Amino acid sequence: MSLNTFDPAAAGDRVVIRWFVGLGAGTQPDQIPLEEEAVRKFNESQDKIYLALELVENSQAYNILATRIASGDVPDIIGPVGVRGRNAFKGQLLDLSELIKKHNIDLSVYDTELVDFYNLEGQGQIGLPYAIYPSFIYFNKDLFDEADLPYPPQTYGEQYDGKEWNMDTLRELGMKLTVDENGNDATSPDFDPEKIVQFGFHPQWNNQARNVGTLFGAGSLVGPDGNAQIPEHWLAAWEWYHAGMFKDYFIPHDAYVNSDAFGNSNVFNSGKLAMAWTHLWYTCCLNDVENWDIAVMPSYNGKPTAKLHADTFSIMKASKHPEEAFEVLLYLLQSPELTQAYGAMPADKTRQDEFFANLDKRFAETNKSKVNWQVAIDSLNYVDDPNHEEDLPNFLKVQNELDAFANAMRTQPDFDVKAEAEKLKETLQKLFDEVN
Repeated sequence: MSLNTFDPAAAGDRVVIRWFVGLGAGTQPDQIPLEEEAVRKFNESQDKIYLALELVENSQAYNILATRIASGDVPDIIGPVGVRGRNAFKGQLLDLSELIKKHNIDLSVYDTELVDFYNLEGQGQIGLPYAIYPSFIYFNKDLFDEADLPYPPQTYGEQYDGKEWNMDTLRELGMKLTVDENGNDATSPDFDPEKIVQFGFHPQWNNQARNVGTLFGAGSLVGPDGNAQIPEHWLAAWEWYHAGMFKDYFIPHDAYVNSDAFGNSNVFNSGKLAMAWTHLWYTCCLNDVENWDIAVMPSYNGKPTAKLHADTFSIMKASKHPEEAFEVLLYLLQSPELTQAYGAMPADKTRQDEFFANLDKRFAETNKSKVNWQVAIDSLNYVDDPNHEEDLPNFLKVQNELDAFANAMRTQPDFDVKAEAEKLKETLQKLFDEVN
């Protein structure tokens, strides 16, 4: 998938600002029309700047942008971009400090910690706070009702049906909610894993190695001495995840995930998934489930972790038009079309009540339930620290190895997680050594 809205005739003699989308949110079919609408509105609002949208599929965006930077073909703005994106292009992003001062931008509408989050040592203020996306569990109430099972907890510390709401309980519940075409669930000896028609749990668009690791807690692939490491609890999480796909069968592996029957990767939206672990941004693409709500994260060793995504827009240091790019950046930060497209909980505290009210309006006709958004707010108290998208030595090469590891884990029933994790550690160390 690629898209470029640049029209020379429409641009005329205006300054052209190119906006590169693909490093984070923004490439789902439901998001693109809203991005195009935001661009159209901007271009119709004045006659000095022409905004062109350049959209690249997420799986290719990092390598494409790196190639373009090397060739001198650099876009002006990138975003929405999260921690992973800013780390991948360290040193390539413009320090906005002087532009913020020049335009008298009011930073008091943000928590100081969020402003500081984008003030990086040696790089400066590479962005303004834009969107925060806590993670939690989306659940299909109809599937729980059909199985006559209680809904998962919506308050941290609450038990599930007399048990601690932890990863073991999630596994047990997920198996009960996984059903084959004959109506047998995954706890039954008659269950057929080749003919599953409903799954219990899935990390929706959230199934990379570091993401899955945080189900069992925050961690880092970089040890205190700077060498590569595999946190023990991440190894446990990977083994739990792989077993969930190929032994316990309550998590769909890639063949199921990418099938027409399960929504071509949008598994929860297919209506055939009971629980999806993902972020607030998933509200962008949830249209066909008629009765859903959200629940808190289960714990591991007594501690829940709700990993956090936080996005912004950044200006490339090589932009030839930083003033005009900053004007566009301020527009993007306030665009209601983009807030809707990305399911973006505004970092601007003055806009948060409106954000949740608009979500309620959006789902009023399609969802029988009134969503308990307090779960999302409460999840901000359990974010992963260090963040799962933290910087890594030799970032792009390391990320490619992590992607390959996760892909094998999702597709190979006989994948030896422990042995392959040890090989991964050795490979990462070699890549770390290349830049040390």
